[in-house]
Amino acid sequence: MPKKGNRKRLKFRAEDVCSESVTVADYANADPAIVKSGRVKKAVVNAIEKEVKLLRGLEASQGPVQEVLSSVVSVSGEGCDSSDELDPEDAASGIKGSRKKKNKRRKENSECSDGEEYPIDIWLVLASYIRPEDICRFALICKNAWTVTCTAAFWTRLYRRHYNLDVDLPLRLQPDSIGKMRCLRACVIRSLFHLYEPFSARVSKTPALPESTPTSLVNSKCLLFWVNKVIGNRPEPMWEFNFKFVKQPPKFKNGSSRGLQLPVEYTEVHTNPDSDCYLLQVTTLNFIFTSVVMGMTLTLFTINVSTDMRHHRVRLVFQDAPVLRGKKPRSDQGTQVVLDPVHSVRLIDWWHPQYPTSANT
Repeated sequence: MPKKGNRKRLKFRAEDVCSESVTVADYANADPAIVKSGRVKKAVVNAIEKEVKLLRGLEASQGPVQEVLSSVVSVSGEGCDSSDELDPEDAASGIKGSRKKKNKRRKENSECSDGEEYPIDIWLVLASYIRPEDICRFALICKNAWTVTCTAAFWTRLYRRHYNLDVDLPLRLQPDSIGKMRCLRACVIRSLFHLYEPFSARVSKTPALPESTPTSLVNSKCLLFWVNKVIGNRPEPMWEFNFKFVKQPPKFKNGSSRGLQLPVEYTEVHTNPDSDCYLLQVTTLNFIFTSVVMGMTLTLFTINVSTDMRHHRVRLVFQDAPVLRGKKPRSDQGTQVVLDPVHSVRLIDWWHPQYPTSANT
């Protein structure tokens, strides 16, 4: 068996390397299994250096050749082989040089980070070409773009651009009602789910009860609760239990919620009594007596199989205070509302066409 020290190393000659066989892909896409160290061997670098000299006629000058080699190595992101390492002084000088270049780039970027501030009229003109689904992205460009989305002119133009006489709109979403400043933004958003085809298609494709409903409604406050009698195809009527919830916004250490302050002159435009509200509709086959839960916080919401194995069973637990994050609610505490058997469960957002709006919107 030959000893490890007697193994012969492959030698690279300048004649073996030609301009056609050396490509950037040889370095950028080098196989780590072949080049274990992940670096370009010094023999290959010397061969390329000689080839570059022959091609460009730079035998006398060393500077340009070194620049060409440094550019090749920088593109590949690899240095010499671990067996032929550079001197410590050269490596230290190279690291210092790279740090200086990075610092210069950071200074240049910091000097150019201020950018150009355009007047708000330009942003208002650009807003006339924004699709409804891109309003959020447009508002995140800068503060002036966000201010434009707060104006009454922006929402009025958006409504006129998509208004269609052939669409049957509710009375509160007709052009005469849209002309009012109060709740203008909420009315325009609701009208888009009637007028704008991508939004109306989204309503039809959305399931009646999303999978995230049990967790999304936790710690929501019940504002209203009422029961409707539904006459359907069955000989006996069904009963619809409606729970109107509102999500409580997270509070921070200073007691305020995060976000920009709306301009005072456009406060009525963004007024929406139903903001962050949901309507949970539970349709049962029989009338069920329930406790009064208005003003209480929902801490548990489960949907299971009914006792007859043909319908569902809904269980709601309400408490006076929300449950802290990370703690599980106790089932024996609070007020429980059990609805069984349940025919259907629906969750309706405030912008949904079937959401019952408030009287002052």
